[in-house]
Amino acid sequence: MVGSADVPMYLLDGQAPVLFDAGLAQLGRLYEEGVRAVLGNAEPKFLFLTHSHFDHCGAAGYLKRVFPALKVAAGRRAREILGRPGAIERIRGLTENAGEALVRVDREKLLASPFEPFEVDMTLEDGQVIDLGAGTTVQVLSTPGHTWDFLSYHIPEKSILVASEAAGCATVSGRISIDCLTDFELYLSSLRRLASLEARVLCQGHRFVYTDEDAAAFLKSAIEAALEFKEMVKDLRDQEGGNLPRIMSRIKAAEYDPLPLPKQPEKAYLVNLEARVRSMLTFLALEKESTL
Repeated sequence: MVGSADVPMYLLDGQAPVLFDAGLAQLGRLYEEGVRAVLGNAEPKFLFLTHSHFDHCGAAGYLKRVFPALKVAAGRRAREILGRPGAIERIRGLTENAGEALVRVDREKLLASPFEPFEVDMTLEDGQVIDLGAGTTVQVLSTPGHTWDFLSYHIPEKSILVASEAAGCATVSGRISIDCLTDFELYLSSLRRLASLEARVLCQGHRFVYTDEDAAAFLKSAIEAALEFKEMVKDLRDQEGGNLPRIMSRIKAAEYDPLPLPKQPEKAYLVNLEARVRSMLTFLALEKESTL
C-alpha cells in the first residue's frame, strides 16, 4: 500500500512491477514517492484499474507522465466511460470536493493541478491472465455490482486479491459499507465469487488490508452485511412509504453522520447512497414480483 491508507494505491514488486488503482489526483506525488521508495530507478509496467470512480483512477494521468513506460489497463466499460467528456467533468468536480478524505495527509505534498485525463492502453476481459514473469500472474475477474465496469484482480501464486469495493468496505467504525450502486443481485454474486477464492491477502479500496484468517472472515461478514442492508432498506421502505429522500436521510444518520474524519466526501457519499438505495429498491420490487 502506497500513498494514503484512506485512498490507497497498491504496488506489487517483482520482475515486472505493477500498480493497482490510482486513488485521488491530489495524491499523485505521494503515490510516486511511495513507488520510487520501493523500486528506485525501475518503473512499474502496468497500472490495473478496478473501476472508473474519481478516487480510484484520479492520479492515473499524473503517474503516466512521471512513469513514461507505464501502461494503464482497465475493462472495456471503464475505457468507454473515461473517454466521455461528461464523465471527465464529473470526475473533476468530485475531485475538487475531496478535501474531507485528505485530512491526514501532508498538505504541502498535495498536487494543486486538477484531474488529468488519460488513455487506457490495454483493455481487459473476465478470465484474462497477464503473465508478469518469474511465475507470477494477474487474473482478471469481472465483479460488477458496485459499478458496471468493475474488475477485481487475483494473484494466485501469492494468494492476493485486490477487490476494492466489490468486496465491501470497512469504515473506521468497523461497519462494512455495502456499495451496490448498480445491481444488488450482481453485487452479492460478485461477493460470493470473491469469497470462493479463499485469498490470504485482501486489499480493500480504502483503509484496510486483511490477511490470513481475517481475509476469509471479512468476506463472510461482507456477505452477511449485504443481506442485512437489504433488510434495512426493506424495513425503511415500508416505514417511509417508499419515500426516497426520507429513506436516504435515515440511512445517512445511521452510517455516515457519526463517522469521524477522514471519511468519504459528503457529496460523493450522497451520490453513492442514492444509487445504493435505488438499486436495492429495484431488487426488492423484482423479488416481490417473483413471489407473486
